[in-house]
Amino acid sequence: MPSRRHLVRLLAGLLALGPLGTALAAPAAAPGPLRIGVAPHSSARVILEMYQPLRLHLEQALQRPVDIVTAPDFTEYARRAVAQQYDIAITTGHQARLLQTDARYLPLLTYKADFKAVAVVAADSRYREPRDLAGTSVVGLSRSSLVTLWGEHWAFRNAIPTLTMRYVSASDSTGQLVIKGECAAAYMSLANYQNLPAAVRDQTRILAESLPMTGRTYLLNERHARSQAAISDALWSFAQTPEAKAYFARYKLGGYRALEPRELVAMEPYANEVRNELKAR
Repeated sequence: MPSRRHLVRLLAGLLALGPLGTALAAPAAAPGPLRIGVAPHSSARVILEMYQPLRLHLEQALQRPVDIVTAPDFTEYARRAVAQQYDIAITTGHQARLLQTDARYLPLLTYKADFKAVAVVAADSRYREPRDLAGTSVVGLSRSSLVTLWGEHWAFRNAIPTLTMRYVSASDSTGQLVIKGECAAAYMSLANYQNLPAAVRDQTRILAESLPMTGRTYLLNERHARSQAAISDALWSFAQTPEAKAYFARYKLGGYRALEPRELVAMEPYANEVRNELKAR
Protein backbone atom coordinates (compact mmCIF):
# COMPACT_ATOMS: atom_id res chain seq x y z
CA MET A 1 0.00 0.00 0.00
CA PRO A 2 1.44 3.47 -0.92
CA SER A 3 2.61 5.55 2.03
CA ARG A 4 0.88 8.77 2.98
CA ARG A 5 3.96 10.68 1.81
CA HIS A 6 3.77 8.98 -1.60
CA LEU A 7 0.08 9.91 -2.00
CA VAL A 8 0.83 13.52 -1.12
CA ARG A 9 3.58 13.64 -3.77
CA LEU A 10 1.26 12.10 -6.39
CA LEU A 11 -1.48 14.64 -5.66
CA ALA A 12 1.01 17.49 -5.79
CA GLY A 13 2.29 16.26 -9.14
CA LEU A 14 -1.20 16.17 -10.65
CA LEU A 15 -1.92 19.67 -9.36
CA ALA A 16 1.31 20.91 -10.88
CA LEU A 17 0.24 19.54 -14.27
CA GLY A 18 -2.88 21.75 -14.16
CA PRO A 19 -5.40 21.04 -16.95
CA LEU A 20 -3.26 18.19 -18.29
CA GLY A 21 -3.43 16.43 -14.96
CA THR A 22 -7.19 16.84 -14.94
CA ALA A 23 -7.40 15.42 -18.47
CA LEU A 24 -5.31 12.43 -17.52
CA ALA A 25 -7.50 11.73 -14.52
CA ALA A 26 -10.79 12.13 -16.45
CA PRO A 27 -12.49 9.08 -17.95
CA ALA A 28 -12.11 8.53 -21.70
CA ALA A 29 -14.79 10.18 -23.85
CA ALA A 30 -17.35 7.92 -25.50
CA PRO A 31 -16.59 7.23 -29.18
CA GLY A 32 -18.51 9.31 -31.70
CA PRO A 33 -20.88 7.81 -34.27
CA LEU A 34 -19.47 5.35 -36.78
CA ARG A 35 -20.26 6.90 -40.19
CA ILE A 36 -21.25 4.38 -42.85
CA GLY A 37 -21.24 5.99 -46.29
CA VAL A 38 -23.44 4.20 -48.82
CA ALA A 39 -23.02 5.04 -52.51
CA PRO A 40 -26.22 6.62 -53.92
CA HIS A 41 -27.43 3.60 -55.89
CA SER A 42 -30.98 4.60 -54.92
CA SER A 43 -32.71 7.54 -53.27
CA ALA A 44 -31.58 8.63 -49.81
CA ARG A 45 -34.92 7.52 -48.36
CA VAL A 46 -34.57 4.00 -49.79
CA ILE A 47 -30.93 3.72 -48.68
CA LEU A 48 -31.77 4.70 -45.11
CA GLU A 49 -34.56 2.12 -45.07
CA MET A 50 -32.39 -0.62 -46.60
CA TYR A 51 -29.55 -0.23 -44.12
CA GLN A 52 -31.59 0.36 -40.97
CA PRO A 53 -31.31 -3.29 -39.80
CA LEU A 54 -27.53 -3.20 -40.28
CA ARG A 55 -27.27 0.09 -38.40
CA LEU A 56 -29.19 -1.26 -35.41
CA HIS A 57 -27.17 -4.47 -35.32
CA LEU A 58 -23.82 -2.67 -35.45
CA GLU A 59 -24.85 -0.26 -32.73
CA GLN A 60 -25.59 -3.19 -30.45
CA ALA A 61 -22.55 -5.27 -31.45
CA LEU A 62 -20.03 -2.42 -31.29
CA GLN A 63 -21.68 -0.48 -28.45
CA ARG A 64 -21.48 2.86 -30.21
CA PRO A 65 -23.79 5.02 -32.34
CA VAL A 66 -23.88 4.36 -36.09
CA ASP A 67 -24.99 6.81 -38.77
CA ILE A 68 -25.96 5.90 -42.36
CA VAL A 69 -25.11 8.67 -44.83
CA THR A 70 -24.95 9.01 -48.61
CA ALA A 71 -24.14 11.67 -51.21
CA PRO A 72 -25.97 13.49 -54.03
CA ASP A 73 -24.25 11.45 -56.76
CA PHE A 74 -21.49 8.90 -57.29
CA THR A 75 -18.81 11.47 -58.09
CA GLU A 76 -19.46 13.44 -54.92
CA TYR A 77 -19.59 10.18 -52.98
CA ALA A 78 -16.13 9.23 -54.29
CA ARG A 79 -14.81 12.69 -53.44
CA ARG A 80 -16.08 12.46 -49.85
CA ALA A 81 -14.77 8.93 -49.42
CA VAL A 82 -11.30 9.85 -50.70
CA ALA A 83 -11.41 12.79 -48.25
CA GLN A 84 -11.78 10.21 -45.42
CA GLN A 85 -15.33 11.28 -44.50
CA TYR A 86 -16.56 7.70 -44.02
CA ASP A 87 -15.54 5.14 -41.41
CA ILE A 88 -17.07 2.35 -43.49
CA ALA A 89 -17.71 2.78 -47.21
CA ILE A 90 -20.19 0.65 -49.17
CA THR A 91 -19.85 1.12 -52.92
CA THR A 92 -19.52 -0.82 -56.16
CA GLY A 93 -16.28 -2.52 -57.13
CA HIS A 94 -14.78 0.23 -59.26
CA GLN A 95 -14.97 2.82 -56.48
CA ALA A 96 -13.91 0.18 -53.96
CA ARG A 97 -10.74 -0.26 -55.99
CA LEU A 98 -10.20 3.52 -56.06
CA LEU A 99 -10.61 3.76 -52.27
CA GLN A 100 -8.29 0.81 -51.75
CA THR A 101 -5.47 2.28 -53.84
CA ASP A 102 -5.90 6.03 -53.40
CA ALA A 103 -7.34 6.38 -49.89
CA ARG A 104 -6.04 3.21 -48.15
CA TYR A 105 -9.44 1.77 -47.23
CA LEU A 106 -9.40 -1.91 -46.26
CA PRO A 107 -11.78 -4.20 -48.24
CA LEU A 108 -13.96 -6.34 -45.98
CA LEU A 109 -16.59 -8.25 -47.97
CA THR A 110 -19.12 -8.10 -50.80
CA TYR A 111 -22.40 -9.83 -51.76
CA LYS A 112 -22.82 -13.34 -53.15
CA ALA A 113 -25.17 -12.31 -55.96
CA ASP A 114 -23.61 -11.39 -59.30
CA PHE A 115 -23.60 -7.67 -60.01
CA LYS A 116 -24.61 -6.88 -63.56
CA ALA A 117 -25.49 -3.71 -65.45
CA VAL A 118 -28.34 -3.63 -67.96
CA ALA A 119 -29.63 -1.37 -70.71
CA VAL A 120 -33.43 -1.17 -70.39
CA VAL A 121 -35.94 -0.01 -73.02
CA ALA A 122 -39.72 0.15 -73.21
CA ALA A 123 -41.29 -3.24 -73.92
CA ASP A 124 -43.18 -2.00 -76.99
CA SER A 125 -40.36 0.17 -78.38
CA ARG A 126 -38.66 -0.23 -81.74
CA TYR A 127 -35.25 -0.71 -80.08
CA ARG A 128 -34.18 -4.30 -80.78
CA GLU A 129 -30.47 -3.88 -81.53
CA PRO A 130 -27.88 -1.46 -80.13
CA ARG A 131 -27.76 0.41 -83.45
CA ASP A 132 -31.47 1.20 -83.12
CA LEU A 133 -30.57 3.70 -80.39
CA ALA A 134 -28.70 5.94 -82.86
CA GLY A 135 -29.68 9.57 -82.41
CA THR A 136 -31.58 8.98 -79.17
CA SER A 137 -30.98 9.83 -75.51
CA VAL A 138 -30.04 7.41 -72.72
CA VAL A 139 -30.35 7.99 -68.98
CA GLY A 140 -27.95 6.77 -66.31
CA LEU A 141 -26.79 7.63 -62.85
CA SER A 142 -23.91 10.06 -62.47
CA ARG A 143 -20.82 9.82 -64.63
CA SER A 144 -18.93 7.91 -61.93
CA SER A 145 -21.44 5.10 -61.41
CA LEU A 146 -20.41 1.64 -62.56
CA VAL A 147 -23.60 1.01 -64.53
CA THR A 148 -23.22 4.29 -66.41
CA LEU A 149 -19.55 3.64 -67.19
CA TRP A 150 -20.42 0.15 -68.41
CA GLY A 151 -23.22 1.62 -70.56
CA GLU A 152 -20.89 4.15 -72.14
CA HIS A 153 -18.35 1.41 -72.92
CA TRP A 154 -21.16 -0.74 -74.36
CA ALA A 155 -22.34 2.10 -76.60
CA PHE A 156 -18.76 2.74 -77.76
CA ARG A 157 -18.15 -0.95 -78.54
CA ASN A 158 -21.34 -1.03 -80.57
CA ALA A 159 -20.48 2.21 -82.39
CA ILE A 160 -23.88 3.81 -81.65
CA PRO A 161 -23.71 7.26 -83.29
CA THR A 162 -24.98 10.57 -81.85
CA LEU A 163 -26.15 9.07 -78.57
CA THR A 164 -27.00 11.70 -75.97
CA MET A 165 -26.24 10.82 -72.34
CA ARG A 166 -28.29 12.29 -69.50
CA TYR A 167 -27.75 11.78 -65.78
CA VAL A 168 -30.23 11.44 -62.92
CA SER A 169 -29.59 11.32 -59.19
CA ALA A 170 -31.32 8.03 -58.34
CA SER A 171 -32.22 4.82 -60.14
CA ASP A 172 -35.79 4.87 -58.81
CA SER A 173 -36.89 7.25 -61.56
CA THR A 174 -35.11 5.75 -64.56
CA GLY A 175 -37.73 3.08 -65.27
CA GLN A 176 -40.46 5.73 -65.26
CA LEU A 177 -38.48 7.86 -67.73
CA VAL A 178 -38.25 4.89 -70.10
CA ILE A 179 -41.95 4.01 -70.11
CA LYS A 180 -42.94 7.68 -70.43
CA GLY A 181 -40.78 7.98 -73.53
CA GLU A 182 -38.54 10.67 -72.02
CA CYS A 183 -35.50 8.61 -73.00
CA ALA A 184 -34.91 5.68 -75.32
CA ALA A 185 -33.04 3.58 -72.77
CA ALA A 186 -31.69 3.59 -69.24
CA TYR A 187 -28.62 2.04 -67.68
CA MET A 188 -29.14 0.49 -64.25
CA SER A 189 -28.02 -2.47 -62.19
CA LEU A 190 -29.83 -5.74 -62.71
CA ALA A 191 -30.75 -5.77 -59.00
CA ASN A 192 -32.35 -2.32 -59.25
CA TYR A 193 -34.19 -3.40 -62.38
CA GLN A 194 -35.53 -6.50 -60.64
CA ASN A 195 -36.70 -4.35 -57.75
CA LEU A 196 -38.67 -1.92 -59.90
CA PRO A 197 -42.43 -1.98 -59.16
CA ALA A 198 -44.05 -4.74 -61.20
CA ALA A 199 -46.21 -2.20 -63.03
CA VAL A 200 -43.04 -0.47 -64.28
CA ARG A 201 -40.94 -3.57 -64.90
CA ASP A 202 -43.71 -5.21 -66.96
CA GLN A 203 -43.61 -2.29 -69.39
CA THR A 204 -39.87 -2.61 -70.01
CA ARG A 205 -37.39 -5.16 -71.28
CA ILE A 206 -33.62 -5.66 -71.17
CA LEU A 207 -31.81 -4.76 -74.39
CA ALA A 208 -28.30 -5.64 -73.16
CA GLU A 209 -26.73 -7.16 -70.04
CA SER A 210 -23.16 -7.03 -68.79
CA LEU A 211 -20.93 -9.84 -67.62
CA PRO A 212 -20.70 -10.18 -63.82
CA MET A 213 -18.67 -7.46 -62.10
CA THR A 214 -17.75 -6.83 -58.47
CA GLY A 215 -20.75 -5.22 -56.86
CA ARG A 216 -21.25 -3.37 -53.61
CA THR A 217 -18.18 -3.82 -51.44
CA TYR A 218 -17.74 -2.94 -47.77
CA LEU A 219 -14.48 -1.18 -46.92
CA LEU A 220 -13.05 0.03 -43.63
CA ASN A 221 -11.21 3.31 -43.26
CA GLU A 222 -7.61 2.55 -42.34
CA ARG A 223 -7.85 4.72 -39.23
CA HIS A 224 -9.97 1.92 -37.74
CA ALA A 225 -7.53 -0.86 -38.66
CA ARG A 226 -7.20 -1.90 -35.01
CA SER A 227 -10.95 -2.52 -34.92
CA GLN A 228 -11.06 -4.45 -38.19
CA ALA A 229 -11.58 -7.85 -36.55
CA ALA A 230 -14.40 -6.60 -34.31
CA ILE A 231 -16.16 -4.80 -37.16
CA SER A 232 -15.78 -7.79 -39.49
CA ASP A 233 -17.18 -10.08 -36.80
CA ALA A 234 -20.14 -7.74 -36.34
CA LEU A 235 -20.88 -7.77 -40.07
CA TRP A 236 -20.68 -11.54 -40.36
CA SER A 237 -22.84 -11.97 -37.26
CA PHE A 238 -25.41 -9.63 -38.81
CA ALA A 239 -25.58 -11.97 -41.81
CA GLN A 240 -26.97 -14.70 -39.55
CA THR A 241 -29.87 -12.64 -38.20
CA PRO A 242 -33.46 -12.93 -39.48
CA GLU A 243 -33.36 -9.23 -40.39
CA ALA A 244 -30.30 -9.74 -42.59
CA LYS A 245 -31.75 -12.81 -44.27
CA ALA A 246 -34.93 -10.86 -45.06
CA TYR A 247 -32.79 -8.00 -46.45
CA PHE A 248 -30.72 -10.36 -48.61
CA ALA A 249 -33.86 -12.04 -49.94
CA ARG A 250 -35.76 -8.82 -50.63
CA TYR A 251 -32.94 -7.29 -52.64
CA LYS A 252 -31.74 -10.60 -54.18
CA LEU A 253 -28.23 -10.25 -52.74
CA GLY A 254 -27.66 -13.84 -51.62
CA GLY A 255 -25.76 -12.92 -48.45
CA TYR A 256 -22.18 -11.83 -47.81
CA ARG A 257 -19.03 -13.42 -49.21
CA ALA A 258 -15.32 -12.80 -48.93
CA LEU A 259 -13.59 -11.07 -51.83
CA GLU A 260 -11.49 -13.24 -54.12
CA PRO A 261 -7.76 -12.52 -54.29
CA ARG A 262 -7.08 -9.65 -56.71
CA GLU A 263 -10.81 -9.36 -57.45
CA LEU A 264 -10.76 -5.59 -57.14
CA VAL A 265 -7.70 -5.34 -59.40
CA ALA A 266 -9.94 -6.25 -62.35
CA MET A 267 -11.93 -3.06 -61.65
CA GLU A 268 -8.92 -0.79 -62.16
CA PRO A 269 -9.94 0.45 -65.66
CA TYR A 270 -13.27 1.67 -64.26
CA ALA A 271 -11.56 3.02 -61.14
CA ASN A 272 -9.26 5.07 -63.34
CA GLU A 273 -12.26 6.71 -65.01
CA VAL A 274 -13.53 7.81 -61.61
CA ARG A 275 -10.06 9.09 -60.79
CA ASN A 276 -10.07 11.17 -63.99
CA GLU A 277 -13.56 12.46 -63.24
CA LEU A 278 -12.47 13.67 -59.82
CA LYS A 279 -9.49 15.46 -61.37
CA ALA A 280 -11.72 17.12 -63.97
CA ARG A 281 -14.00 18.77 -61.42
